[in-house]
Amino acid sequence: MTISFGLLGAGRIGKTHATAILGIPGTKLSAVYDPIDAAADHIVQMSGARRASVEEILADKSIDAVLICTPTDMHADQIELAAKAGKAIFCEKPVDLSADRVRACLKTVDATKAKLVIGFNRRFDINFAAARARIDAGDIGSVELVQITSRDPGPPPVDYIKRSGGLFLDMMIHDFDMARFLLGHDEIIGVTATGSVLVDPAIGAAGDVDTATATLRTKSGKIAVITNSRRATYGYDQRIEVHGSKGAVSAANVHNNTVTLANKEGYHDAPLLDFFMERYAAAYRTELQSFVKAITTGSEITPTGLDGLKALELADAAVKSMQSKTEITVSI
Repeated sequence: MTISFGLLGAGRIGKTHATAILGIPGTKLSAVYDPIDAAADHIVQMSGARRASVEEILADKSIDAVLICTPTDMHADQIELAAKAGKAIFCEKPVDLSADRVRACLKTVDATKAKLVIGFNRRFDINFAAARARIDAGDIGSVELVQITSRDPGPPPVDYIKRSGGLFLDMMIHDFDMARFLLGHDEIIGVTATGSVLVDPAIGAAGDVDTATATLRTKSGKIAVITNSRRATYGYDQRIEVHGSKGAVSAANVHNNTVTLANKEGYHDAPLLDFFMERYAAAYRTELQSFVKAITTGSEITPTGLDGLKALELADAAVKSMQSKTEITVSI
């Protein structure tokens, strides 16, 4: 059986997913939509897919699934249309910047029994997944403390900041999902967050922060601490550590290579990978492999639309906490 995909959005992340699909046996990219000619034509040339409108892709009964990689404000509408058209759906995060809109969208998904996966690719990183496997195996006992570090090499353009929803909803939302992934079934009930503008004054002028922390508290009292920065002069900084009653497990940064030079000046490692496209290239491929498996075998869908909603609710709570300087209670 060959799974036929339609791609909605041929920008940077759309190209990443198109490349991944081309490398997965039993799949093909049949059609691509993007209003920008150069972007769409690039995908057509690399994949052999035809160019089509969103309506044409959704009406084509030979297309089994869609990859939604359009701007965020289009995601919820396109998920609903695809669900009603009987397509399996992979959508980049977030579903929407409004939690109420996400809830309404998920009602349509439930009513149509559509398969929906949200693109929290870090769950599929080989290192983070291996850490979770150690936790599940009981190797560190009961989880007590989670620490997540996420720092970008440099800030995005201010125009992007203005439409992205800000640091908590755009950047830290990945870490909120990772915290839930590492904490297991112990849901977060409290969020305390703070933020500052230390990297780029223009980000502050746009109403956002570029440096932030969030402390999360679960129902049983477990604690997760997340730190974010839009600046890391040494590369893309992505680390986790989970401490438990019997030990700890951690996943370190990924370097360009594993060579270490030792001389009289000390020890010197290769630079970190530049940014998320390089750091998580394999994870993007693995998450789509998981999606394809769910379509063909009926295996578990993950991360779900509910996972997307939970991460967004935590991001909203973090914004409220920063503004009010208090802990915000989150409903389970």
